[in-house]
Amino acid sequence: MRVIAGSARRLNLVTPKGMNTRPTSDKIKETLFNILAFDLYGVCFLDLFSGSGGIGIEALSRGAKHCTFVEKDKEALSCIRKNLETTGFTEKADVYGHDVFSALYNLHPKDKYDIVFMDPPYDSGFEKNALSILAGLDITDPDAMIIIESSKDTDYSFAEGLGYTVTRVKEYKNNKHVFLRRG
Repeated sequence: MRVIAGSARRLNLVTPKGMNTRPTSDKIKETLFNILAFDLYGVCFLDLFSGSGGIGIEALSRGAKHCTFVEKDKEALSCIRKNLETTGFTEKADVYGHDVFSALYNLHPKDKYDIVFMDPPYDSGFEKNALSILAGLDITDPDAMIIIESSKDTDYSFAEGLGYTVTRVKEYKNNKHVFLRRG
């Protein structure tokens, strides 16, 4: 895995061993960031279920001013910290080694998050829980974009009931990115 573009382009990133995390492939990451290309500069980015931190680091490389990473797996946390050192982004990041659901209540960003990305374990239902918590907190900009990476089969019909609108869905071979906004 590597950083695809921006100031840290071509730097290799470490990933946890085993099957506990599933790093987003370079091809899917490139497609995602082509969609976000003009929305990244100067934003505060929140990377939930961060894994090795590849998505948040890509956002920093492409101009995000800050990224908060939330991941509970100790090996993945170690990878995030190593990857931040490798890319030189340690000063632009906060890393929380907690369960996403409890961490959300303890985040106190200087600026509200403009983009929230989450990549929970597929078919876990964690998307709904995280969106429900986010809806009750004041940590995102009112116009924040929320992006969820999930299995192709994940149903988002619940989103409207939580106050979100699905604005775009980008499907890949085995998964998809769902883009949401409040209201």
